[in-house]
Amino acid sequence: MKGITNYELRITNLKRLFRCSLFLCVLCPLAGNSFAQTELDILIEKINRGNTEQKRDALLEIRNLRSESASRIAVSALKDSSEIVRASAAFSVMYLPKNEAVQNLTPLLQDKSALVRRETAYALGKVGNSQAVNPLLQILQKDKVLEVRNAAIVALGEIGDAAAVAELTKILQRKSQTKEEFARRSAARSIGQIAQIIQTNEVKVLTPEGFLPDRFKFVGKPNYPNLTETFPTFRAAINVLIQTLQNSKESDDVKREAAFALGTIGDQAAVQILQANLNNQDYYLAEIAKESLRKIRVYAEYEKANE
Repeated sequence: MKGITNYELRITNLKRLFRCSLFLCVLCPLAGNSFAQTELDILIEKINRGNTEQKRDALLEIRNLRSESASRIAVSALKDSSEIVRASAAFSVMYLPKNEAVQNLTPLLQDKSALVRRETAYALGKVGNSQAVNPLLQILQKDKVLEVRNAAIVALGEIGDAAAVAELTKILQRKSQTKEEFARRSAARSIGQIAQIIQTNEVKVLTPEGFLPDRFKFVGKPNYPNLTETFPTFRAAINVLIQTLQNSKESDDVKREAAFALGTIGDQAAVQILQANLNNQDYYLAEIAKESLRKIRVYAEYEKANE
C-alpha cells in the first residue's frame, strides 16, 4: 500500500472491523427471531397434529413462555376433542390481552366436562378481568358440580370486583356443612381479597401476613378510607363475617379467613369481635385478628385525616 501511512492503514482496518460488527449486530437479532419462530412453529405442529400427550406438553411450554404470541397458538386447542387438552389450554391462553382472553375462555364455562369448566374458572381468576365476573357468578349459582363452583369462588376473589361480594356473602349465610367447608373458607377469603384489591391493588393474600413485630409490618394508605361508604355491598358482608367468627361450629380455617376479610374491609364494626379473638387458642386466628385490628386503626386514621 504505497503512499499510505501506518496510521491511515490502522484507520482503514478499524472501519472494516466496525462495518463487520455492525452487520453482526443486525444479523444476530434476526437469527434469534428466526430461532424463536422455529420454536413456535414446532409448538403449532404439535397442537395441530400431535397426540394428546404431545399437545399437553406443547401447551405447558406455551404457558411457560408467558407471551401473547405463544398464547395465540393455544386458542385452537380450546376446541380440541380431548377434555384434557381443552383443560390444559385454558391456562395457556392467559397471556392474551385480558378482554380477548375472557372472550376465548368464557364459552368453556359451559363445557360438558366438569374438569374443563373447573380449570377455565381458575384460569379466568388468573386473567383478572371484571368481564368474567357475571359468567362466573352464573357458574356459582347454577353449576351442579361442587368443585366447579369452588373454582368460581376462588376466581372471583382474584378478580377483585365488588359485584361478586353479595353472592359470596350468601355462601356464608348458609348453614355450615362439612362438604362445603372449602366453599365457605374460599368465600370469606375472596370477600377479603376483593376488599384488599380495591384498597391496595394487591392480589396476593397471606393469612396471617407473618409473626414479626408490628414495626416490621406496613399498612399503606387505602384507596378508600371508608370502604363501605363507597361500596355498600360490604356492609352486609361485615355482619355475616362477624356471625361466622362467633359461630362455635365453624371451622378454624373459615374463621381465620373471616377475620382477614374484616381487616381488609377496615370497618369499626368489627373491632369488638376481633378483640375477642386476640387470645384465641388458635394462634393463627389470634395473629390474624391482631393484624386486622391494626389495619382498621390505620384506615381510621386516614379517614380522620381526610375529614
